[in-house]
Amino acid sequence: QAQLVESGGGLVQAGDSLRLSCAVSGGTFSRNAMAWFRQAPGKERKFVAAIQWSGDSTYYADSVKGRFTISRDDAKNTVYLQMNSLKPEDTAVYFCAARYGGGSSTNSYDYDYWGQGTQVTVSS
Repeated sequence: QAQLVESGGGLVQAGDSLRLSCAVSGGTFSRNAMAWFRQAPGKERKFVAAIQWSGDSTYYADSVKGRFTISRDDAKNTVYLQMNSLKPEDTAVYFCAARYGGGSSTNSYDYDYWGQGTQVTVSS
């Protein structure tokens, strides 16, 4: 049973940067595809970014391409989301997700474990 714990959220101004972290315990982290999703108030959870277990393939939602970067450190069992040039529309709760034994996916139903989420608020 894996456990995922996100950190790094906060309140920032438009144009600022934040780095989210997701620490994973349990399971075989190096074999997981990892992803970040986000959910704004009253809206459905949406895909943000994913990284293959090998770390050599990454995927991004069009809305964050060129601004966000997903990465992983298998030695630390941690995945990161570097968010630059933040916009008010990036405001949401950000969730980390792990998929055991499968490749990266943009579909939330493909992920087996989830963190509790971390709030990111971007003021204009």
